[in-house]
Amino acid sequence: MNRIVIIEDETPNVDRLKRLLKNINPDAEIVAAMDSIADSVEWFNTNDQPDLAIMDVRLSDGLSFDIFEKVQITCPIIFTTAYDEYAVRAFKYNSVDYLLKPVQPEELERAFTKLESITSPHLNPKALEGLVNFFKPKDYRNRFLLPYRDGYKSLLVADVACFYSELRIVRAKLNDGSEETLPQTMEELEQQLDPKSFFRANRQYIIHIDAIKQVHNYFNGKLKLDLKNSPDTEIIVSRDKATQLKNWLDY
Repeated sequence: MNRIVIIEDETPNVDRLKRLLKNINPDAEIVAAMDSIADSVEWFNTNDQPDLAIMDVRLSDGLSFDIFEKVQITCPIIFTTAYDEYAVRAFKYNSVDYLLKPVQPEELERAFTKLESITSPHLNPKALEGLVNFFKPKDYRNRFLLPYRDGYKSLLVADVACFYSELRIVRAKLNDGSEETLPQTMEELEQQLDPKSFFRANRQYIIHIDAIKQVHNYFNGKLKLDLKNSPDTEIIVSRDKATQLKNWLDY
């Protein structure tokens, strides 16, 4: 596992992986680090297969699974993810190695040990197909069915300005200023919502593109968002996600 490719769109995570890899395997050579689907496809089309690819699930221009639809990858892959336990179960079910962010040294070392013990280190196409189907729903969610009095009521996704998490409770803030509590986690919502309309601004907020009133430059390369009809809501986008946000807004 000496020739390694990193596919990750957040610079601190790339730097962390490089440090961990050098500590685990001093002979490891990071032959490339890409931050998008487009760059990854171009690299695999013009280079020999590496010994290993470490790949984030969500990149600035989509899910990393899109790479496999455009180019053949046969090297073993370790996926990294910030998703909740439901995603971990999916990775285990499909027998694909995964690491939860922030990546821990002992977890990465165990992943290397596991890969070295595999008789055939090549990527399992059937396992990958199942994983892709799990993370890429055929239809994005357009409504929620919520308990209401003695029955249920329907909440349209189109009426939501943003979703936010507070004390592990997820709420939808509607365009009319009202709020509804949801049973989903933020990670589940991120997978179920159309990425053309919704953006995960940070761990606390997922915002609708039409709810953004103004984007301000903030210190250290960060951005601050003002939402329509929510003057007291302050959403800070990290420096690493600022470029993703601007690309998303200019889609």
